[in-house]
Amino acid sequence: MTTETREMQTPALDKADRLASFTLEDFPIPGGREEEWRFTPLKRIAALFAAELSGTPPTVLVGDAELDADIQLPDGVHITREHGDIVGSIGAPIDRIGAVAWANRNTPICVRIDQTITEPIVLDIHGTSSQAAGQHVTVDIAPMVSATVVLRHTGSARLAQTVETRVGEGGNLTLVSTQEWELDALHAASHRLRVEKDAKLKHIVVTLGADLVRITTDVTFAGPGAETELLGVYFTDADQHHEHRLFIEHRLPNCISDAAYKGALQGKDAHSVWVGDVLIGHDATGTDTYELNRNLVLTEGARVDSVPNLEIETGEIEGAGHASATGRFDDEQLFYLQSRGIPEDAARRLVVRGFFAELIDRIGVQEVQDRLMDAIEAELDATAGLL
Repeated sequence: MTTETREMQTPALDKADRLASFTLEDFPIPGGREEEWRFTPLKRIAALFAAELSGTPPTVLVGDAELDADIQLPDGVHITREHGDIVGSIGAPIDRIGAVAWANRNTPICVRIDQTITEPIVLDIHGTSSQAAGQHVTVDIAPMVSATVVLRHTGSARLAQTVETRVGEGGNLTLVSTQEWELDALHAASHRLRVEKDAKLKHIVVTLGADLVRITTDVTFAGPGAETELLGVYFTDADQHHEHRLFIEHRLPNCISDAAYKGALQGKDAHSVWVGDVLIGHDATGTDTYELNRNLVLTEGARVDSVPNLEIETGEIEGAGHASATGRFDDEQLFYLQSRGIPEDAARRLVVRGFFAELIDRIGVQEVQDRLMDAIEAELDATAGLL
């Protein structure tokens, strides 16, 4: 068995003192020993470290029309390329690529929703360029408004991206980012999220394609009673690198965060990285937080790095915990199902479906759930000759 699994409990770093800056020069090109880069294959992502990115950003479609065309939107939904007050207001970049994305942001794509909508607003972000480019997306939800926004990434790209999101007081947003790129794509994204008083944000990341994906998600609670649910699903194939990093900052009282990511890996040199950092400050009394990462290794030759961290500065909280586990495909489960007359291929599919089912059901967006299950079925078809 050559599968390499690493479940690590490193000493919690003082994330309150980490560097955050809009100035690119504050972030030198990493050498690989830095904590935030030690799992990332730097040579493969090097194109996104350049100070100037000359490529064409991916096109954005809303429905069947490009964003710059005359598109019909539901009442209360505005999608423009105008600089709104949200741009640059959520927080500063915390690594080199985040700063590169800011410096090369071009004209932001601004989504503003000021009336409750029941149907998802879907932005199809489609790349066709082999040159590195930057892109900036903002999502701004007015107070007491509920909405669902989907960012669907397809095609081929070398993309350094910023996604800034604000959920107004009492608002409720489901934000979905799917990475369905072609296998030659590079995508590094900085998701900076601000949740106001009594607001709720469900943030969902689905990563299936690309050569390399690295998504950093930063959550700031801007008022008491705010809640976030961070869900992630990834299926990592041979030679792919999928990396997801979370930083959840509790500074105010009575806020809730719940993070759950699940991934499956198959093929030689498939590599997934999950790092979950939660900081509970001195004044964050009544905090309730939990983070979970589960990984299912389907074949030999895959590698998992899973690092949950908690930094707690007050004992007056409701709860705080984390869990991380990585295991190979369960032959006993397979044997049990086969002993009940289920063919081997169908039994394998049932085990993998069961692994993902609970988390996929929590997504709550039927279109995304259906596409994700179809993608998992396609991955299992590709796995048939490997298991």
